[in-house]
Amino acid sequence: MTTRDVVSSPSRQALYERNRYSPAIRSNGFLFVSGQVGSRGDGSPQPGLKAQVRQAFENLNGILAAAGCSFEDVVDVTVFIVDPESKFEEIWSVVPDYWGKAPHPTLTAVGVTWLYGFDFEIKVIAKLPE
Repeated sequence: MTTRDVVSSPSRQALYERNRYSPAIRSNGFLFVSGQVGSRGDGSPQPGLKAQVRQAFENLNGILAAAGCSFEDVVDVTVFIVDPESKFEEIWSVVPDYWGKAPHPTLTAVGVTWLYGFDFEIKVIAKLPE
């Protein structure tokens, strides 16, 4: 078995250890990032939908930076949204602040009924710099 090459944001390591998952794994030139939610340092949800989306992107950007890349290196995005019919437009009003310029990564949006007390989660795959 190959040892997993874990990438983590040092300020959130206790949260990942408590929940027993790796925030990201480097493999074959790619970075596979676990779903990031709008949680504060203690793991609790950031209050307010837009603030939660911004925090999720900040948490994601911290992991990307720890791997030596940025959102510009992201090739695939999956977002999970609780009640997307009523929340999608509000969420998508925040996304351009983080998304960058075209061409954009691929995107899959999934409506879900529960996200452990959160309303938005983002999971990505990034191409690691050479």
